Amino acid sequence: MNLKDVPKLMHTNSNNFFLLAGPCAIEGEDMALRIAEKVITITNNLHIPYVFKGSFKKANRSRIDSFTGIGDEKALKILRKVSETFDVPTVTDIHEVSDAKMAAEYVDVLQIPAFLVRQTDLVVAAAETGKVVNLKKGQFMSPESMKHAVQKVKDTGSDKAWITDRGTMFGYQDMIVDFRGIPTMRQYAPTILDVTHSLQQPNQSVGVTGGRPDMIETIARAGVVNNVDGLFIETHFDPANAKSDGANMLHLDNLENLLTNLVAIRKTINSLK
Repeated sequence: MNLKDVPKLMHTNSNNFFLLAGPCAIEGEDMALRIAEKVITITNNLHIPYVFKGSFKKANRSRIDSFTGIGDEKALKILRKVSETFDVPTVTDIHEVSDAKMAAEYVDVLQIPAFLVRQTDLVVAAAETGKVVNLKKGQFMSPESMKHAVQKVKDTGSDKAWITDRGTMFGYQDMIVDFRGIPTMRQYAPTILDVTHSLQQPNQSVGVTGGRPDMIETIARAGVVNNVDGLFIETHFDPANAKSDGANMLHLDNLENLLTNLVAIRKTINSLK
């Protein structure tokens, strides 16, 4: 698919990677607008095509008392307000077939969580909305197996599929990124590297996922060097108190320097023959 197929997406001729970034979950209107405004300012200055990311609900939680959302419609309306306020496209996760049609009324890209990417009915329902479908590679799946997920989208008559690599399980409590998978998956669809989720440390005994945010720039740089089409970065102005995935998020204050460095690397890579 062509990036120009995404409504409101700017800087599509910049020859830059594109960016999906925002908080893990929509916690409220003020926080969403605050994060969006900051990221949009940075990406406009660096000419990075940008999609605002925020989950309207979090269905995959370690514990029953974990934060799941502020209410589906309330969160989706906030995503719409972000889009209308800043003229930017938005992406959110869906978890059930019934979510697809509902969320498609509010956002531009529907994301299939990694644990659910083999759920045929869910993938098909997302594709049938006509929206771009971002397929997150399961931590348990090979890069080659993602061609089947993309084919499910194509079998609905749509070519609007992306693949996102969010790391591969390494033992029970750690993740690695196998960069050999990037050129493989790029054969099937535009490929994104989910930098922050790739640095999760799941299955902790306390029931809250850990992470290695100190490694964000290391992994992001490697992704750009290896020609990923896009990057996925969760960011928050107060990760320590974020209601979801704070342990592996990038502090919003560190985003500009990171992206500036990555754009410089991208320019160098583009100059190579």
